[in-house]
Amino acid sequence: MKVILLKDVKKQGKKDDIIEVKDGYGNYLINNKLAVLATKGSSKVLKFQQEKAALEENLLIKDCEDIKKKLESMTLNFKVNTGKNGQVFGQISTKQISDELKKKGFDIDKRKIKLDVPINTLGTTNVKILLHKKVEATLKIHLQK
Repeated sequence: MKVILLKDVKKQGKKDDIIEVKDGYGNYLINNKLAVLATKGSSKVLKFQQEKAALEENLLIKDCEDIKKKLESMTLNFKVNTGKNGQVFGQISTKQISDELKKKGFDIDKRKIKLDVPINTLGTTNVKILLHKKVEATLKIHLQK
């Protein structure tokens, strides 16, 4: 029996895969809404959905590329307290960066901001922002007294 998986099934396949299973297991998958029977009609629907998802993905990547260009052209400035030797008290967190970006009109989650090293020295530091799994922007963070 050929079925189209509606969800990921352990040791069988990922969502939207067409797999061959024994009749009893196929009935189990269909009854538990984990799969549908692979017919010509359901295969056409699957193909249409995959094409639609690919178009939406391309539009999303295009939007992320536009945001990337804007982010890479700007520098975020932070004023920090320093000690005698120019040593910074504390460090800049991803939440602070996210809040500053929101003030500038970018709604970026703090979990998308990747810090390779802590931002705790005066000067400019580059920070990576994952806008999409295929699009990564580099933002400049400048710390000043």
